[in-house]
Amino acid sequence: MLHIIKKEINMSKELYSKIEWACRLEFHGKEQPQIINGCLRIIEHTNIAYVEPHRVIIKDRLYLFFNEHDYFYINDLSTKYPLSKLQEYIADGNT
Repeated sequence: MLHIIKKEINMSKELYSKIEWACRLEFHGKEQPQIINGCLRIIEHTNIAYVEPHRVIIKDRLYLFFNEHDYFYINDLSTKYPLSKLQEYIADGNT
């Protein structure tokens, strides 16, 4: 039987501040993003592991982030967008 170990990964302070900054510019402090920390899933007694991204819900849209990456994803991991453009994607609603 497979046993999966789940360990929560905290969002880095740098990433958190970038997300907060983009939201503060767009919403002028009126709306806060809902942040769900990612986690590391390890299948015990194997060398298989999966890193789940941090999930951030902004204006009913799902954004995915990884610590130490300069990109983010919207809804799934198929297309990456530069983190420097986060505020524009929040404002425009591009998906």
